[in-house]
Amino acid sequence: MKDTQYSPPYSISNKIVALISDISELLGQVSVFKDMINKPHLRKVNRIKSVHSSLKIEANSLSFEQVKDLIDGHLVIGDEKEILEVKNAYKAYEELPSLDPCSLADLKRVHKIMTQSLPCNPGKYRTGEEGVSSDGRCIFVAPLPQFVPSLMEQLFRWLKESEGDVHPLVRAAVFHYEFVFIHPFKDGNGRMARLWCTALLSRWKKVFEYIPLENQIEQFQQDYYEAIDKSNNAGNSTLFIEFMLEMIKKVLISIYEQAKKENSGASVYVKRMLLLMDYETPYTSTEIMDMLGLKSKENLRKNYLDPALQLGLLSMTIPEKPNSKNQRYIKK
Repeated sequence: MKDTQYSPPYSISNKIVALISDISELLGQVSVFKDMINKPHLRKVNRIKSVHSSLKIEANSLSFEQVKDLIDGHLVIGDEKEILEVKNAYKAYEELPSLDPCSLADLKRVHKIMTQSLPCNPGKYRTGEEGVSSDGRCIFVAPLPQFVPSLMEQLFRWLKESEGDVHPLVRAAVFHYEFVFIHPFKDGNGRMARLWCTALLSRWKKVFEYIPLENQIEQFQQDYYEAIDKSNNAGNSTLFIEFMLEMIKKVLISIYEQAKKENSGASVYVKRMLLLMDYETPYTSTEIMDMLGLKSKENLRKNYLDPALQLGLLSMTIPEKPNSKNQRYIKK
């Protein structure tokens, strides 16, 4: 390995080695993930999932539907700050294809986009003391502000010098942990850590640009904070690396299994319906008929809804009352 002035402390456990192997094998299912890259609709939905989940971790209360409506340019009634956070975050994620994840200047530029018009000195390091809390409990106190510039320089120097020597999966997880620990900005540190982790992974494999890893982390939010806490206590990021690789493996399995269902068991009718539906958006049967240009409810039920429900590709909002007039169908 090249000489560096600073190397973040961590070790490669047997669990990390096994997870890297599992993830690489999943990514080897080329057709599934290539299909994701080639579908603009799916890419956008997953981007919205990433934005919604990353903000939800930070206590933004807007629903997935509200976030989607905002990004689609519709009027949404809600807290002004939360609405601004959504708009900023989506703009920041749109920078993924062009940013250099090894550039400290790019990180500051994207942080400025992420926190534009918010009271946190966008794009500039904090000048006060900060810490990370979970459930009202302080997990740790970040380094004093006067040390932030040198710590960030060291971290980005390591990023550049470790490229090609440290596995990209490990490198992204180590950066995520170290960035959260340094806590360089007054606000937006968690959002930026998750975005930059995605940027590093997508530099390795393009498909990570469209995989909603943040959605997976949000589902295990308490474990996420516990992994940070345990790594702090251990004095290295090994446990956090294991956690992040587990999240990556879980989200890849979820995507692979969903794609396998759609590609193997679904009829051309079901595939056509699913292509027109947004994820996590409830539709009435009438709305689905209109999208498909159908006239017969029996045709909709027999050829579209029932087969999709049986395959687990749709769910009902009121499963205990299948024939309810308030029934909605959600693409899973």
